[in-house]
Amino acid sequence: MFAIVRTGGKQYRVAAGDKIAVEKLPGVAGDKLSLDDILLAGEGGAITDTNGLSVSAEIIAQERGEKIIVFKKKRRHNYRRKQGHRQSLTLLRILAVGAAKAAAPEKAAAKAAAPEKAAAKAAAPEKAAAKPAAVKAEAAPEKVTASVKKPAAKKPAAKKAD
Repeated sequence: MFAIVRTGGKQYRVAAGDKIAVEKLPGVAGDKLSLDDILLAGEGGAITDTNGLSVSAEIIAQERGEKIIVFKKKRRHNYRRKQGHRQSLTLLRILAVGAAKAAAPEKAAAKAAAPEKAAAKAAAPEKAAAKPAAVKAEAAPEKVTASVKKPAAKKPAAKKAD
């Protein structure tokens, strides 16, 4: 089984036993982690549903990539800048593709309580709407409008005589 996983802004096609280098992830060598952002999964030519799927991986090492030289130059202006860059990488070994996500019991309880909270929120606006309109009108102070004088428009400047 294979999966296409997104991590660090890039996409990787992985299968069990593969080794990949991805953008730096927190952890030390030997830590296990799961990649949950699965875009596509399948086996052979058949594509399977990605809901509830996860890819488990183990961190092999934290490394730095190959050095890249950034050189800027502007001709005839004596402008030269040289800068190097090494990207931090994490080497991963894919342990299993398609392992089901373990739902925490706390999350399941929160999902069960969500409809009750939604019902309580829906009842609150009904109570506010039940107040008579006359009571609302008496409580609101009247707006006082003051006449504001607009500034005079500027006159065009006089033309100069030659």
